[in-house]
Amino acid sequence: MDTVQVSTLPNGVRIVSERIPHSGTVALGVWVAAGGRCETEQNNGISHFLEHMAFKGTATRTARQIAEEVERVGGHLNAYTAREETAYYAHVLKEDLAVGIDIIADILIHPTFCPEELERERGVILQEIGRTQDSPDDIVFDHLQNVAYPDQPMGRSILGPQSIVSSLSAEDLRAYRDHLYRGPHLIFSAAGNVHQDALVRLVSQAFENLPSTPSDHILAPARYIGGVLADTRPLEQVHITLGVESVAFEDPDYYVATLFSSILGRGMSSRLFQEVREKRGLAYSIYSFGAVYKDSGLMGIYAGTSADKCSELVKVARDECLKMADGITKEEMRRARAQFKSALMMAAESTPAVCEQNADHMLVYGRPISREEMIEKAEAVTDAQIAHFTERLFHGKAITLAIVGPVDKDAAQDLAYSFQH
Repeated sequence: MDTVQVSTLPNGVRIVSERIPHSGTVALGVWVAAGGRCETEQNNGISHFLEHMAFKGTATRTARQIAEEVERVGGHLNAYTAREETAYYAHVLKEDLAVGIDIIADILIHPTFCPEELERERGVILQEIGRTQDSPDDIVFDHLQNVAYPDQPMGRSILGPQSIVSSLSAEDLRAYRDHLYRGPHLIFSAAGNVHQDALVRLVSQAFENLPSTPSDHILAPARYIGGVLADTRPLEQVHITLGVESVAFEDPDYYVATLFSSILGRGMSSRLFQEVREKRGLAYSIYSFGAVYKDSGLMGIYAGTSADKCSELVKVARDECLKMADGITKEEMRRARAQFKSALMMAAESTPAVCEQNADHMLVYGRPISREEMIEKAEAVTDAQIAHFTERLFHGKAITLAIVGPVDKDAAQDLAYSFQH
């Protein structure tokens, strides 16, 4: 990765860039090691609220001016909040690098939290929460997270409950930002036609006033518990999520878990898709997924089906999971490795994807990881490791089941029992 360079400013901000000389654009942004997991029960949703308010005016720009200045140079500006990070990023032409950095720095460091804008954005977020609550294929994943990690920040919604979002003040947002948005917790990442020396100079000027002392915030360890939740609604479909504790980012089985999930339920050739949909017609949509964190993880299955198909679907899904311990074919392993490699190489052609990947690696591992290294580790996964990982996932482990639709709690308990037995 000689095209990837890393520098650290005196205040602790780390800067990573990947130079792609043929690109006419630069993707850039700040990734902050603060997300939903940093919140308390009393301020749940504040990370997401702060992210929204960053775009609603600074000491030198109104909300409209922020949007107009980015779009005047043909750029794009956005952000997202996750459980372990919040990101603010832009995509601009290579000659507008300074503009992108200046705007990103301005919205992070100098938001005014204007009362009128705060109330307006509060209404937007409350609408977003309402939309999620009305979307069963969205809210079922929040339910799964909540049951897997109950009574702790890891299990709470990123958006927060309406009652808390309705009461958060500008002082709350400012105090939260000042506590966590500090130099040692920030990664500035850029990818495209960019030179590290120029990037460091511009970022240093824009972020020099950030505090250099890290926050004293201590993350509570994630505690996977598991259980069953039924959100009974008069819907046409039942939305089912099944989960079990899986690996963290630095677990030796991380790449094993990735290929396991690919073979089990990613893509039309996967075991779940072929057995559940193609052979039995039990669901229109079924797939596996992985959620990976610093000290825990979830391996899960989602399916949308009718109430009368739930029991059979869950049993078939269980059987397909357990069959992974009996061995996989050479062709399945070939496909899984090819899917992994192609996803990496296709992402490498997108400057925003490269920018985000390098930032995530810096947050998790403290260094960018080359695509060659990742491919090598995936290629090294063996059939025996897949079999052993299956035993690790399902032998004697508590499962999590969350369901939304015309199914009551007793029926959901029966489904969970049938998956485990």
